[in-house]
Amino acid sequence: MQGFRTELENPLVQKDIIDLEKKIRLFRDGQLDGEKFRSLRLARGVYGQRQPGVQMIRIKLPYGKLSIQQLYRISDVSDEYATGNLHITTRQDIQLHYVSLERTPELWAELEKDSVTLREACGNTVRNVTASPEAGVDPDEAFDVTPYAQATFEYFLRNPICQDMGRKFKMSFSSSESDTAYAYMHDIGFIPKVKIENGVEVRGFKVYLGGGLGSQPHISEFVTDFMHEDLIIPFAESVIRVFDRHGERAKRNKARLKYLIQEMGKKAFLELAEKERLALKNKTFKISRDFDFTLPASVIQPAIELLNPVKYEQWRKTNIFPQKQEGYVSVGIRVQNGDIKTPIARKLAEIVRDTAADDIRLTNTQGILLRYVKEENLPYLFQKLDELYLAEPGFGSVLDITSCPGTDTCNLGISNSTGITRELEKVMTAEYPELIYNKDITIKISGCINACGQHALAAIGFHGSSMKIGKLVAPALQVLLGGGSTGDGAGVASEKIIKIPSKRGPQVLRAILDDYFDNSQEGELYNDYYIRQGKIYFYDLLNPLAKPEDITPDDFIDWEHTEPYVTAIGVGECASVMIDLVATLLYEAEERIQWADEALEAGEYADSIYHSYTGFVNSAKALLVSEGVKTNTQAGIIRDFDTTFVDTSKITLPSSFNELVYQMNQQEPGKDFATYYFQQSSLFNQQLKDYRTLQTA
Repeated sequence: MQGFRTELENPLVQKDIIDLEKKIRLFRDGQLDGEKFRSLRLARGVYGQRQPGVQMIRIKLPYGKLSIQQLYRISDVSDEYATGNLHITTRQDIQLHYVSLERTPELWAELEKDSVTLREACGNTVRNVTASPEAGVDPDEAFDVTPYAQATFEYFLRNPICQDMGRKFKMSFSSSESDTAYAYMHDIGFIPKVKIENGVEVRGFKVYLGGGLGSQPHISEFVTDFMHEDLIIPFAESVIRVFDRHGERAKRNKARLKYLIQEMGKKAFLELAEKERLALKNKTFKISRDFDFTLPASVIQPAIELLNPVKYEQWRKTNIFPQKQEGYVSVGIRVQNGDIKTPIARKLAEIVRDTAADDIRLTNTQGILLRYVKEENLPYLFQKLDELYLAEPGFGSVLDITSCPGTDTCNLGISNSTGITRELEKVMTAEYPELIYNKDITIKISGCINACGQHALAAIGFHGSSMKIGKLVAPALQVLLGGGSTGDGAGVASEKIIKIPSKRGPQVLRAILDDYFDNSQEGELYNDYYIRQGKIYFYDLLNPLAKPEDITPDDFIDWEHTEPYVTAIGVGECASVMIDLVATLLYEAEERIQWADEALEAGEYADSIYHSYTGFVNSAKALLVSEGVKTNTQAGIIRDFDTTFVDTSKITLPSSFNELVYQMNQQEPGKDFATYYFQQSSLFNQQLKDYRTLQTA
C-alpha cells in the first residue's frame, strides 16, 4: 500500500489518502471513536453498506463528466476492488459496492491516477455539483454552464467552511429554462441568464435557494432574476457559512438548509449571508469561461447494414438530440437501474473513441449522454450500441425509470426498488410500447422515503414502505403523483396518494395509465390531468388495490426475493452522526487548530481563520456536552458557552465568548488577524483542556 505515497503528484490528495489509511488503523486498534471515524470516512466517499463488513464507495464526478480514460480506470478499479459493476446515481456519481474497508485507500489512490476523487462524495459536505448533461450543446442555452459547475466544484472541495456541517449541501446548474438539473429541489440552483448593458452582453444566473426532497419535500425559494457571474461563488460561500453556523446539528431530520430558512425566513437568512461578505476569501470570483475540450476528428465510420431497421428508426426518434453545433447530435443511452458491467463499460469507451467526443456525461436520470456525434455515424453507432444492449429506444421517456439501489445494498432501504423497476419497464414494453415516445410522464422509484430515486419530483412516483396485514408485514409502495418541473426554476412536489403492497405495483401502473388514456382531453399533459381530476379521484381509483381482503401469500414476498418479507432497516449514513464524547471533541478541536496553523504557514489566511473558528466552537462544544447542555447549532454553542461558563466565572476570558469568536466576521482575512485568531483559538483550547483535567481529577 506504500505505492501511492510516491505515485501521486498532488500533495493534498496524498495527504488525504495517507490520513484515511492512518485513521483506519486507529479505528481497528480501538484508538479512534467509531462515530468520529464514520464522519471522516463518509467525507472521503466511504459509506457503510446494508451487508456487514463491506463498504459502498461513491466516486465524485462533477456534473457527471467522464473521460474515456477515466471510464477505463473506474472499470479496472471496480474489477480489482469491487464487483465489476458501475452504478450511476441521480447525482451523476458512480458507486462501487462490496469493497473492503482496508482496501479503500489503495482504491482511492488508483482512481486519482486519472484525477478521479472520492473526497466529499458523502457526509456533511458540499456534495457533487450537478448540471444539465446537455450543457454546452443545448440549442436553448444562454451559455455553457460547464465552466461554472467545474469552478464551483473546485472552490468548495476541501474548503474549511464545509467539511463538517450539520447536513449535506447540494448545488445544481441548469443549461436553460427547461431546468433539467432541477434548480427547484437544490439548496442552491442556478439557471443561466444574459442581459445587455451598454451594448455588451453580461452573463449571470437566476438563483433559487433552500430546495430539497427527503421525507418533507420543499420547493426552493426565489432569490434573484440575475446574479452576476462573478458573484455566484461568493454568494454560495456566504450561504454555506450561515448554514454551518446556524443549521441544526442534533436532530438529523431537521438539519437541512430548507428547515433553517423556513425557521428564520428567507429575508433574515439572506441578511445574515450578506453580513458574511466582509470575511469572505473572495468578494468577487472571476470564473474562466474556457473549458478544456477538443472537438473530435470528423472521422466517418464505414457504412453498415442495419440488422434491425425498425428499432433504429425508433432509436433515432427518441434517443437523438440536435446540438447547437451544426452537424452534430447527442445520443442518449438508457441504463436500467443505472447499472453497467465493466466489460460493457470498456466496450462503450471504445465506441466513444470511434464516434463521439471524449466528454461523456452521466445524467441525473441514471443514463449516459454521448456528445458531438456526426449524423453520418448514427447507423454505425446504433449497431455497435445494440450489440451491447445499449440501444434501447425511449431515452428520457416514461419507460426510462429512475431508481435507487434500495434494499440491494442500502441500510435505509425498506423494500426492493430495483426489482419493481425492472417489472414496470417490462409491463410497459409489452403492453404500452408506444410510451417510448412519451417524455411527459416520468416514473421515479426510491427504496425508502429519503428520495435518492427522486420520487418526489415524478409524475408517477413510488417509495419503499411496509404495511401490516393481519399479523404479518408486507413490502409496500407509497404511490405519489403530480410532481415535476414547470420550468425556469419552478417545480411541484408530487402528492402522496395511497400505499399498496409492492407486488401490486404493475396493477397500479396499469390503472393510472389506462385512466389517463381513457379520460384525458386531447393534448392534455399528465400533470395537468392530475390537477384537473384531483387527489381524491386518484385515491378512489387506486383504493381497491390497497384493500387487504384479497391478499395472497405472494404479497408477503418482495420483488426478486423468495423468502417472506422482513422489515430490516439499518443506521443511515447520508451524514455523520452526532459525537457526544468530550475527549473526542477536544481532540477534534485541536486537530482543526493544527490545520489553522498549516493554512497560516501556507498564506491561506481565510482558510486558517475558519479552521480556528471551528477550533473555538468544538472546544466550547466539548465542555457544554460535559454539562449536559444541548449543542444543536454552532450559534447556540457560542451563546450557551457564555451563559454556562463565562457569565458564571467558571471560565475567564478577555471578553465574552461571543465577542471573541465573532471577530472573524468583522475583519478582512489578512495575515495579522489570522495569526491573532489562531493564537486565541489555541489558547482557548488549552484553557478548556486544563479545566477539563481539573474537573475529572
